[in-house]
Amino acid sequence: SIEKFKARLVVIGCKQIEGVDFFDTYSPVSKVTTIRVLIALACVFNLEIHQMDVKTAFLNGELEEEIYMNQPEGFVEQGKEKKVCKLVKSLYGLKQAPKQWHEKFDQVVLSYGFQINNSDKCVYVKQFDDNGCVILCLYVDDILIFGSNMHFINDVKFFLSRNFDMKDLGRVDVILGIKLIKKNDDMTFTQSYYVEKLLKKFNYFDVKPVSTPYDSSIKLKKNLSKGISSHKYSQIIGSLLHLTNFSRPDIAYAVGRLGRYTNNPDHSHWIALERVFRYLKGTINYGIHYTCFPAVIEGFSDANWISDSDETKSTSGYVFTLAGGAVSWKSAKQTIISRSTMEAEIIALDTATSEAEFLKNLLCDLPLLNKPIPPIPMHCDSQV
Repeated sequence: SIEKFKARLVVIGCKQIEGVDFFDTYSPVSKVTTIRVLIALACVFNLEIHQMDVKTAFLNGELEEEIYMNQPEGFVEQGKEKKVCKLVKSLYGLKQAPKQWHEKFDQVVLSYGFQINNSDKCVYVKQFDDNGCVILCLYVDDILIFGSNMHFINDVKFFLSRNFDMKDLGRVDVILGIKLIKKNDDMTFTQSYYVEKLLKKFNYFDVKPVSTPYDSSIKLKKNLSKGISSHKYSQIIGSLLHLTNFSRPDIAYAVGRLGRYTNNPDHSHWIALERVFRYLKGTINYGIHYTCFPAVIEGFSDANWISDSDETKSTSGYVFTLAGGAVSWKSAKQTIISRSTMEAEIIALDTATSEAEFLKNLLCDLPLLNKPIPPIPMHCDSQV
């Protein structure tokens, strides 16, 4: 149903000249891994999770450059048709609008006593006197508020509402299109609605379910003849990658393998892709389940050494768990050629270690855990 109608004035940013109208355009965005880690910690330490949305976030940014725009169509002042408007603040459409908004938010929350996490610049922590704390996680204009006490959360909400036009969404229910279901002290991170939507969109809702997403006996090879529906194939892979990166590590390997053939898929690639949908059909309600135990991060790493005859590089895979559920995972082709199974395993371990370092540094700047943070145990082929 239509909640409201909204019109927005947007600048034609494609006409901006680099070095004159803008310089830097980068803007940090919180990693989905960070969000999952914070949710897992919320289960462990029984934190409240609330959500707020910033209305017209990009309008809050302060401009550093001198920028002019034509008068909006339909609002040209009579007798001054040849004059232009000088922008006092940021507008939607400007290339630097996301960057200026993030800098403004930084400035405001730091003035209230928050500190920036060194590993993820979109995470802010404020420690209170009586061992309470509030953690903010910013994803563009969505703010997740983790707090040990509702009094502290309400104080932060009041402060944010005083500085920005905010919409209080209360206790978190949906994060970036992902459903968060809380039952007692446990939480489940699921995208069942998105999976159902995908199955219906690509006409796979009535397929027969299977128990695994990939058949290891099939040897996929590059197609040297004419491809079959490569545009639709790419669309499906993109949708599945979104699902994989957010809440479904169980299809990461299958989607990663099939994504190598988006340029020119053949019949065998489509059969393998259909198997992923058949697996999703039988696992629509699967999600990541977090509990209050265990409260330590563990890492698992593995590699398969050149499984196909036309492949020259192995595949690395890792997963890190916290509070009984996965918080970080990856399955990708290695960037260098390994000459043995052992070398492939070492390369996979090196990739996993980089992620372990990020996770440890992230936890070091959070006041919830005892310091120093113990080393993260890494398991390779079921061995520590």
